[in-house]
Amino acid sequence: MTDDSPFDYFVVLAEMRTGSNLVEANLNEFDGITCEGEVFNSHFISHEGKGELYGVTLAERDRNPMALLLAIRTQPDLTGFRFFHDHDARVLPTFMHDPRCAKIILTRNPLDSYVSLKIAQATQQWKLGDVKTKRTAQVAFDPAEFEAHVTRIQEFQTHILRMLQTTGQTAFYLAYEDANDVEVLNGLAAWLGVRSRIDAPSRKLKRQNPEPLDQKLTNPEAVRDGMARLDRFNLSRTPNFEPRRGPMVWGLRACATLPLAYLPMPGAADPGVLDWMAQCDGGRSVQAEFTAQSWRDWLRAHPRRSVFTVLHHPLARAHEVYLRQIVHGQRANVRAFLARVHGVDLPEKDAMDSYDTALHRAGFLAFLRFVAANLNGQTAISVLPAWASQTKVIEGVMGQAPLHRLLRMGSLARDLPDLGRDLGLNLPEFAPMTQPRRFTLGGIYDAEIEAAGRAAYALDYDALGFQDWTG
Repeated sequence: MTDDSPFDYFVVLAEMRTGSNLVEANLNEFDGITCEGEVFNSHFISHEGKGELYGVTLAERDRNPMALLLAIRTQPDLTGFRFFHDHDARVLPTFMHDPRCAKIILTRNPLDSYVSLKIAQATQQWKLGDVKTKRTAQVAFDPAEFEAHVTRIQEFQTHILRMLQTTGQTAFYLAYEDANDVEVLNGLAAWLGVRSRIDAPSRKLKRQNPEPLDQKLTNPEAVRDGMARLDRFNLSRTPNFEPRRGPMVWGLRACATLPLAYLPMPGAADPGVLDWMAQCDGGRSVQAEFTAQSWRDWLRAHPRRSVFTVLHHPLARAHEVYLRQIVHGQRANVRAFLARVHGVDLPEKDAMDSYDTALHRAGFLAFLRFVAANLNGQTAISVLPAWASQTKVIEGVMGQAPLHRLLRMGSLARDLPDLGRDLGLNLPEFAPMTQPRRFTLGGIYDAEIEAAGRAAYALDYDALGFQDWTG
């Protein structure tokens, strides 16, 4: 890096399966450029299995990510890293607002990246260095999952775009197809202010799935349905033209003929509301996986309607999330955080004999403290709807699905049948369902648990009027 270089460091803004490994390998072919991988991935530093970079350990980075960012900036080579939407959000504003950080934006057709991601998950092969070791698999195309994939990418790209616009910066855009183009790569080096050039791309990595799309899918006919769920023109646009998208509505549930719609609260167990709605509608299946258009169609078909959600006590909902997604689920990153930061090492699902009430209490208390830090932007792990505050979930859906009623778990037997009064309907009685649990909140509840719940979900306690949990 020379004194007249326009940048001190760089970031490759990308997503999984967009070709970022290949871009990194090619950047590392240039003298004077070093790309260190996924430096702010919550599982590791730089690359899988690595726990330290430039003298900063994984635990130190989790406590103070800015120290590692400063170390990268002060390296003698022009040094950078890859950053995805679910990496440590605490560093994002710092490097995005820094004009001395070069922004390289890598994009790929979302359909290709989605299918590639599904294949990588199925084969557990994330990079290919030798075609002799290639693993193959056919995967199923899921229209709702694809919509979520596209929406997630667009939301991150739109966020990046706005930060560039409001700070008066520009970026170097790379498409997946450019990742091995020597002329484009040399142009990128020139833009970065590096004098070295390359004659050929790196030979370390190979494209993993060059086959036609229909050969990679078990149900290629489902792609047409998946495309119909989206504004297809967004698929090939660069971030400069990404539309501001509202919240997804596929989480809503509605009766096919009756004017009743329900927003299940993410993370909480359904107390039987969906079965009750089907009973109200003569046994018809409850409609799900709405698109923006199909939801508007439902609204137009039911101008006089009741859209409702059910509020759960923050502690009860958090306890359900902890049991289903952390103790018995697949949230390995959260489990690792609880072990590393709070010293709570949960057993694997096939070794639950060692999981007792004492560990249950310690684990749940640690989870509440994790949620408090996570919702305050103090962890490297993304906030998921399952443990986001109910207040924010409601705010997010109100633009497309204004809620008429916020019901509470304790009064559903009275309030659900009462929804029919204003609609001129005689709705059946409702009896809440509960799932038996080996470990219950009541078995570990005390003042310390309540205080931790209030610290994590102060917004819900205040905005939604919750009192201490009473069972």
